[in-house]
Amino acid sequence: MTQIEVVEAPGLDGKRRALVLTEDRVGHYPEFREFFVRRFALDSNGLARPGYVRAPSGMVYALVFIGRSGEPFPDGIEIYATPDALEPLNEADVDSDLWALLRWMIEGVGGEWRVEDLDATGRLYQLNAAGTG
Repeated sequence: MTQIEVVEAPGLDGKRRALVLTEDRVGHYPEFREFFVRRFALDSNGLARPGYVRAPSGMVYALVFIGRSGEPFPDGIEIYATPDALEPLNEADVDSDLWALLRWMIEGVGGEWRVEDLDATGRLYQLNAAGTG
């Protein structure tokens, strides 16, 4: 299992948001939409607030869910790192954390979606973070 922890009320004083990943069509595969709805109670919370997770590096990430007229919610997602306000992002940590987030999502979706397939794709593209997990 990946090392992603859902965080209900992260302390964000002195933090900033830095956009690190955008997926504008979560609904392309409905099982991903359903995963986020279940994991973050989006059927009741909706746009009220982002979902927050803590990744292996210790960084908290805000998952901002996007709605579009005529599409089931959520239709997209933006992922923001929340580093200290004046600190630069550690790109290697962000890459590893994003890979861990992808593994966590694939594990959560399940079915025909397998972490082993994700890892094999990462190795094929020679992604450094694909070897960690």
